[in-house]
Order: sequence, then C-alpha cells, then structure tokens
Amino acid sequence: MKTTTFNINDLIRPTIKALKPYSSARDEFQGNSDAMVFLDANENPFENGVNRYPDPQQGNLKELLSEIKSISSKNILLGNGSDEVLDLIFRAFCEPNTDNIIILPPTYGMYSVLANINAIEIKEVQLSKSFQPQVETILDAASDSSKILFLCSPNNPTGNSFSSQSIEELLNTFKGIVVIDEAYIDFSKEKSWIDRLEEFPNLIVTQTLSKAYGMAGIRLGICYASTEIISVLNRIKPPYNVNELTQQKAVEQLSIKDLATNQINDILKERANLISGLESVSYISKIYPSDANFVLVKVDDATKRYNQLIEKGIVIRNRTTQPGCENCLRLTVGTREENEILIKALLLISES
Repeated sequence: MKTTTFNINDLIRPTIKALKPYSSARDEFQGNSDAMVFLDANENPFENGVNRYPDPQQGNLKELLSEIKSISSKNILLGNGSDEVLDLIFRAFCEPNTDNIIILPPTYGMYSVLANINAIEIKEVQLSKSFQPQVETILDAASDSSKILFLCSPNNPTGNSFSSQSIEELLNTFKGIVVIDEAYIDFSKEKSWIDRLEEFPNLIVTQTLSKAYGMAGIRLGICYASTEIISVLNRIKPPYNVNELTQQKAVEQLSIKDLATNQINDILKERANLISGLESVSYISKIYPSDANFVLVKVDDATKRYNQLIEKGIVIRNRTTQPGCENCLRLTVGTREENEILIKALLLISES
C-alpha cells in the first residue's frame, strides 16, 4: 500500500518546465517520407546512406523494442548509451547546488560522476553485508531535496539482484524518482520492473544493448518510464542523439530471431562452468552469487592476483577499493575457451 503521493510536476526543475524545446527539421515534418524531396535541413543532397539526419525519435527501432518488450513505444526513450539517459534524468529533475541523490555503494560509478558533473550532492547508504538495500536507513537519509534513488539490480560489481520486497517498499515510500538500472537483467532469474511501470509513476527503468545483446560498440541506452516522464526527457534530449548507423545496426541485430536468447543461454552455461572452475582455486575464499554476466570473487590479495593475471595476458577488474569489496576481483564470463584460459592461469598462479 502506498504511503506517499507522487506528482511529476513537483519534481521537474522550473527551468525545464519553462523550456521551449528545440524543434529540428525532421521533428516538424511528420508525413510519409517516401518520394519526398527534402530541402529543409541543409543536408548534403548526394546519397551515401548517411547524408541525411537520422530519425530524431528512432521510430523503427522503438517499434521493434516495443514488440520485444511488450511495452508501448510511448514509454521508451533512447540515448547515446545509458550514460546519456542517466544524464538526462539528472538534468530534468535535479537542481544544481540544491538537490541530492541517493546511491547504494558498492555500485556503478557513473551515478557519482554524473552527480558531480551536474553539481548534485551525493548521499551514500552502503548496502548490507549481503549486498541488499537497507530500506529504513535509505528512507531516513532521504530529505525533501532527495530527487533520485538509484538501484542497480542486478548490481554492479556484486552481481546479485535486490530483494523485490525491498524495491517495492522503496517505490511506495521514497518521495522522488526511483531509477532501477537493469543493465544485466537478461542474465537474471528475476523479472524486469518494466512490467510494473503502470503501478509506480515514480519508476524509471534503464536497460542497454551493450551486455546481453552484444552491441556495446554502438552505444545504445534505453529508458522505460511513464509517458509523462518520457515527455519530460524528450524535451531536453539532443535532437539527433542516436545516430543513423546505431539505429540501423540495432534494428538489424534485434531482428535476428533467437540470436540474443541463444547467446544469453550460452553465457549462463559458461557462468556455471566458470563458477565450478573457480571452486578449485585455493586462494579464492568466496564466490558471490551472480545474476549477471560476471562473477565477483574474494581472494587473499586482489592487487597481487590482478597483476599476476596481467602478466599472463588476462585483463579482469580489481574492485578492492569499492565499499564492502576488499580483495575482490570481478571476472567477466567469456567464451568457453577464454574461461578455460582464465581458470588455468588462476591455478598456475596458486602453484607459483
């Protein structure tokens, strides 16, 4: 049962409310483009596939995502990577030098970077020892100026999903916007929160094509939210923020039947194989549960083991400086051959 009422207009920055959005040439023309002569946008007229500006609203791509995710395209905003999506959320709802956000370390580092860029105070509430949100502590830390709560689930770098009960309580009680970062949701047994957008008007879900869909190189981030929130973000996004080549490649890859599903299944099998192999490494004292395409492990000396792997030509991530992650290494799930190379190297190190 909800304990707070939510009105999006109470959170939008006054300058954003008053903003008259830029209207591009392609925004103004809404008709059928077939057989039209376009002399409105000062483009080079010689066709080469990219001489025209891209669709500013990415209509074809949104329709495809709408079909895949079973959600209206009106609830979708696309960005130049998830980082642009997150930055738009900051700029729409957080007043510089006035408002604050709440993050739950250890977590994705860009929340803090974007907060600092936008001159927004950061309140940190560390996750519990089991890497779960401490709901009461979070709510106690929140103030009237707390505009956004960031929940990364499955979490980076820990790999675990947050308790659904905890997330629901925060959605019901936190007075600002709750952003659930689902970059790794496709590897999780948990359901995406986009299925419950209609229940929570303060909910924003971000996803990406960089992980499960294998398109990190095209930089495409996705935001799912109410039509009211999407409308606010559309007001401030750059007019042509997702380029033509990115749109084309995303449509091409997403249209290949079962491609992502098959690759996700392969990664999940290899995750299990990797975990099994890690259990044989003597200096690994803990293997954390993972709902992502990586595994966090605790070792005797993270910096030493990281450098030893570098010497063997293997690059992993040393997370020992993160809160609650002392002497922890983050290992991405690779191909079977790559995982076997990693396990072999870890075992050789233990013998040296």
